[in-house]
Amino acid sequence: MKVYLETYGCQMNVSDSQKLLTLLAAAGYEAGEDPARADLIIINTCSVRDKPEQKVFSALGRYLPLKKRRPGLVVAVGGCVAQQWGAALQRRCPDLDLVFGTHAIDRVPALVVAVRETRQPAAVTDFREEIPSLDVVPAQPPGAVAAFVTIMQGCDNYCSYCIVPYVRGREYSRTSAAILAEIRALVSRGIKEVTLLGQNVNSYGRRPAGEIGFVELLRRVDGIAGLARLRFTTSHPKDLSPALAAAFGELEHLCPHIHLPLQAGSDAVLRRMGRGYTAAEYLEKVAALRRARPDIALSTDLIVGFPGEKEADFQRTMDLLEEVRYDTVYSFKYSPRPGTRAAALAGQVPDEVKKERLRRLQQRQDEITAANLRALEGSRQEVLVEGPAKKGAGRWVGRTPGNRIVNFSGPAGLLGSLVPVKITRALRHSLQGELD
Repeated sequence: MKVYLETYGCQMNVSDSQKLLTLLAAAGYEAGEDPARADLIIINTCSVRDKPEQKVFSALGRYLPLKKRRPGLVVAVGGCVAQQWGAALQRRCPDLDLVFGTHAIDRVPALVVAVRETRQPAAVTDFREEIPSLDVVPAQPPGAVAAFVTIMQGCDNYCSYCIVPYVRGREYSRTSAAILAEIRALVSRGIKEVTLLGQNVNSYGRRPAGEIGFVELLRRVDGIAGLARLRFTTSHPKDLSPALAAAFGELEHLCPHIHLPLQAGSDAVLRRMGRGYTAAEYLEKVAALRRARPDIALSTDLIVGFPGEKEADFQRTMDLLEEVRYDTVYSFKYSPRPGTRAAALAGQVPDEVKKERLRRLQQRQDEITAANLRALEGSRQEVLVEGPAKKGAGRWVGRTPGNRIVNFSGPAGLLGSLVPVKITRALRHSLQGELD
C-alpha cells in the first residue's frame, strides 16, 4: 500500500511527518509521490498563520475527489489545523475520513485500520498527559547527514497572538535518557549533525519535573563521540539564560547560530504581544551571545501590523533590524488566529498598511543579508556536505557552522564530509566557493 504525505509549516511538522512515515512503514505502507495512486493521503498541517491554514482546504479540494475513482482511499488531516478544527473539519469537508491532533500521531496506523473497517469517519484531538509520539524515532532517508531530534512539545507562554499552546498543548519534555539514546543511534548510522527541536527548548526539563535543564542536556549531547555538529530551535528570548549564551563559547560542537524570535522592536507592541521582555533586554541577550561567540549568526521572526502598531512602533522594529543586522529574517503580516487574545484587540491595522510595512522591512533585510554574505567572501569555512547541488555536475551543497548554504565543486565521495571551502562569491541567499 502507498501513502502520500504532504507537510506544511515548521521543522517540528517535518519531524512529525518523518515519524508518521516510520509508523506507517511498520504497518505495511510505502511512501509514494503520486496522490492519485495512493491508498492513504495525509496532510500534516500548520495553523500559525492564515495562509498555510487555507492551503489545507485547497489541498482537500484536490484530493477528496480522488475517492470517487479509488473508493478505498483514506484521506486524513493531522497537525495543528486538525487540532484546532477537530470534527468541524469533517463537517466542512464531509468526505474527509480522519482528523487527528498533535497528541495522536502514534495512533494513526490503528485509526486508519478502524476507518477502513467501519467506513466511519473519525476525529481524535484530545490532549494527553503524556505524548507517546515524542519517543517515536523516525527513520532517516538514505544518505542523510543531519537529523531533527524532538526534545519537547508544547508551550506555556501564551503570547497573545500565538495559537501554539492551543494546538500543541502544554510543555512536555522527553527524558534525557531517551534523547541521548536516539542521538547515539543516529551517530552510529552516520548522522553528523543533529538539531534539537521544541516550541521553546529553553524550557526543556520543567515538565515533568525531575529532569536536567536545557544547558546540561546540551553539554551531554555535545559529549557524544562522533557527533560533529549540534543545533537547536526555537529559543524564546525571555528564557534565554546567561548560561545558555555562555554555552556557545564553551561547547565544542554547538554551532554558532541561533534563531531568536524578536517579533517586534517596540516595547508597547511587545507588551501587547505578551512576550515578557523589552527591546533593551532582547539586545542585551544578543550582546551576551556575541560576547560568548563573536561570529555567531542570528536569525529571527518578525510580525508587522500587530494590532495597535503605529508607524513609530514599526520604525523601532526597523531600528533593531539595523542594530542587530540579522543574517536571516522570517517576516510576516500579522494574521489573527481564532481564540487568541490578539484577535479581539482594538486597533487592527489595515491590510494595505501591513503590506507596505512588510515590503519595506523585507527590502532592507535583503540588503543586510547580502552585505553579511559579501563579508564572507575570501574567508575559509568548514562545510558539512549534505549532498549533490541542484545545478551542475560534480558540484556539492553544504552548510557552514553559521547555517549558510555553500555550493562548490569537488570530487565524488564527499557526502557527509567536513571540508574546508574558500568562499569566492556571495549570491542573494547563498555562497559559492572552492575546496581549499
